[in-house]
This record gives sequence, C-alpha cells and structure tokens, in this order.
Amino acid sequence: RSSWLLLAPLLTPPVPVITAPPCSLCPEGAHRFQWIRNLVPEFGISSSHVKVLSSPAEFYELLKVQIKAAKQRVVMASLYLGTGLLEQELVDCLEETLEKSLQAKGSSDLRVSILLDYTRGSRGRKNSRTMLIPLLQRFPEKVRVSLFHTPNLRGLLRHLIPERFNETIGLQHIKVYLFDDNVILSGANLSDLYFTNRQDRYVLLQDSPEIADFFTELVDAIGDVSLQLQGDDTVQIMEGMVHPYQGDKVAYCEIANRRVMEVINSARTRQELLHAKTFHSNHAGSSLLSQQGSQASGGLKPEPDTWIYPLIQMKPFGIQIDEMVTETLLTKAERDARIYLTTGYFNLTQAYMDLILGTRAEYRILLASPEVNGFFGAKGVAGAIPAAYVYIEHQFYSEVCYLQQQERVQLQEYSRAGWTFHAKGLWLYLAGSDLPCLTLIGSPNFGYRSVHRDLEAQVAIVTENKALQQQLHQEQEQLYLCSGVVSTSTFEQPNRYVKLWVKLVTPLIKNFF
Repeated sequence: RSSWLLLAPLLTPPVPVITAPPCSLCPEGAHRFQWIRNLVPEFGISSSHVKVLSSPAEFYELLKVQIKAAKQRVVMASLYLGTGLLEQELVDCLEETLEKSLQAKGSSDLRVSILLDYTRGSRGRKNSRTMLIPLLQRFPEKVRVSLFHTPNLRGLLRHLIPERFNETIGLQHIKVYLFDDNVILSGANLSDLYFTNRQDRYVLLQDSPEIADFFTELVDAIGDVSLQLQGDDTVQIMEGMVHPYQGDKVAYCEIANRRVMEVINSARTRQELLHAKTFHSNHAGSSLLSQQGSQASGGLKPEPDTWIYPLIQMKPFGIQIDEMVTETLLTKAERDARIYLTTGYFNLTQAYMDLILGTRAEYRILLASPEVNGFFGAKGVAGAIPAAYVYIEHQFYSEVCYLQQQERVQLQEYSRAGWTFHAKGLWLYLAGSDLPCLTLIGSPNFGYRSVHRDLEAQVAIVTENKALQQQLHQEQEQLYLCSGVVSTSTFEQPNRYVKLWVKLVTPLIKNFF
C-alpha cells in the first residue's frame, strides 16, 4: 500500500506544464532544450561565470579559497566528510572563517550549513560527526549539521543490517558546495581521495545568486527533514517533524516531497517572472530593467548565453525529475548526434539501457576498469564488487554485439596507474557539431541506486558560447584520453575472470550498489 502512495505524486505532474512564450534571449541552438523549464527553474547566466575544473587538487584548493572568502553563507552537501588531515584542514578553514566573522565589526551574517548522510557519516568511532562537533560546540548559533536518514531503513531491518551494509538501503548522495553566490557542482565527496587521486568532475558557477539561493533552499529543505546533530553527538528532529525511521513512513515522505517541491516550484515561478520582465522590457526597446538589476552588483550584466537547469531525483519522496529529463534527452537525441556518457559504477537502469540500444544517436560510454574501481582491493564481500561490475559490463557488451551495434555504441574503460575513477555525467554533441552544447554534471551514476534509492541532484548546462563549449569538450577529451576501447578480447584477460558465485549473486544484489 505504501508503495502506491509513494507513486501518487507521479499520477499528476508535480509541476504544472506551462507553455512559455518564445524567449528573445534564447538562441535557436539552445531552444531545443527549453522544454526542461516546464519541470524546473531555468537560470540564464553568462558563460564567463562558468569554470570547468579538471583535477582533485584544483577542487580541494578552490574549496579552501572559497571557505576563507565567504561572508554570508557556506552550504555544503556531501555523502560524508572524511577524517584525515586534508579534511581536518577544511574544518580548520571553516573555524577560522567563523572566528573572523564573530570578530568583525557590526553583526555578522555568516551561516554554515552542512548536509551529510546519517549512516555513512556515522561509520566508525572517528567519523564525520566527530569531525564537526567542535564547530557545533564553538559556534552553536552559526553552524547547522543535518544528517539525512533514509525512511526505508527502519524497524527490524535497521537493527539487523550491520554498519557499511546499511548504506545500501538509501543515502543522501547530493554533492553541492556553495559559498556566498558561488556554487560548485560535482560528484566528489569531502574526502582525501577526492582531493588527491580519485578522478571526478567539477564545475564552478561564479556570481550566480539565483542558483546559489536555489541550492541553499534545497539543502535547507532536505536538512529540515533530516536529523540535527547536536554538540554532544546526539541527534534530534526539527520541532513538528515526523521522524524518518520511527515515525509514519508515508507521512514523512509526503512532507519531504512537499518541502522539496515547494523549493522547485517557487524558484521556477521566480525565474518565469524574471524571464517575462526581461522579455517585455526587451520588446519595449528598453534595457532599463536589466540596468537597474545590475547596478547593485556594480555593472551591467551581460546577456545570458548559458542556461542552468537543476535536476532533482528523490524516488523515496516520489520526485523523479532527473530521471524524466535524462530519459527524454536520450530519446530525443537524433541520428548522428553523439552522447559521451560516463559513470564510475556501470550499472545502468533497464530503461537507460533500452534507450541506448534502441535509439539512433552514437554513444561513447566511459566506465571504470576493475583496477580503478573504488572497491578494488576492498576487504570481504566488497572486494568482489569490481568483478560484479565486470560481469554487468560483459552482459551489456554482449547485448550490443548481439544487436550488431558495436559501431554506434562503444564502451571505453578508464585506466590510470595509482588513481581511481568516480566521474559521472554526459556531454551531448548535436549532429554535425564538433563541440557539446549540453552537459549533465552532479551526483547521479545512471544506475538503479541513483534512480530509486538515493537523493541525487545534478545540473543540465546548456550553452551556445563557443569558449564554454570548448571547455566542456576539453574536459571530455581529457577523461577519455585515459581510456581504452572495450572489445571481445577485453573479457578474455585473466583479470576479467568472474567467479561463478559472483555471476549467481550479481542479479540478486545489483540494485544495491
């Protein structure tokens, strides 16, 4: 019964579909993706505000610089915060910035909000919670730490499943790092591996207050339905909130759905009003409105040539926007269009596999070789996970060959000595174009977990600007340069041998990793 109630929001569109007037700001090349704004807010920005990063070290240094420069807000959502020296340095940066804020003349508005997953953040005696408790004790009025606990881990199940394994039921998987009006979207967590030798993707959206406001509100909404970490390492729920695993599950999920959809709908309404004002002022031959709006930031804002669409996926709450948009993008991709799709964990949903195998665009799918899989060399059962991914990959490749699609759908394996691979997303090249006009970047892996179990967020970046398209193209090329094309001989190598028990168990457990 509860499953049907969770699906109730899907029976009617969660957001009313509005037919937007033609927008004079939007070029023909980007116009084909404007249907996305029927589901989510559309943020028009200048491409000069977008910077694509390429390395873990660059990502880590940027985090520290942005924390130290923050004046109003630091909002960080991640799966977890690690416990090493590099992570401690981040916490020290937060403490230093908060201390300066307290000592500043006049009242300081700096607030720090951190959202992590409860199960992953509580793993071990030294964990994300123990790393952050000193901040809560020192700055109780300025720091909030929210720990999301999936409503699906409850009752006897919660007591029976041991640590680490309990993380398979569902997680807070969103990764967004926000400092005043600057936003970093990534798939990387706050852990030393992601700062050193675990390859991911990262994009910085600079001076983008509307986007920063949206993600602040989104993290606040998830935070409100999460457990609140206290200075004594206990957790509490917000006053009046249903408990995520002790309270009524349907009631909790309905409240969570309402809170998140309020954020999406209100931002969408704000952006539509902004578009309408800009549209009418342009047609009246006046740029007075845009001049007035830009005076506060010290100059005339350039016309947008890039559009940002936040895509949210929270199936436990009945929210499936990212899934709908991704499936539509794959469906609409025309013949001779090229889609470069990458995931650190190749375990596509059946719907995504069917679309890739049954549509007309060319696909170049980048995935982790066993040696760069994050589970490679792990102890116990987890050590067999890379072999399970090899088995899933082999099955998919066999299907490609059976359908004689090897030319159109190509698999490539990322391999780099001393590194692991965690990059995810896609780049879309329209037919006849050498540069991508759209990319998806964020936390989803295109697998069952991302679609059904976890909380996920990414953005679709659509741009007509050649320089930004070139940045995205170079990012794609740099990742794919470290790869080799998969062929039948790939699976004949000794390191691709998959034990019989792994083959038997994989179909039963593939929806959990």
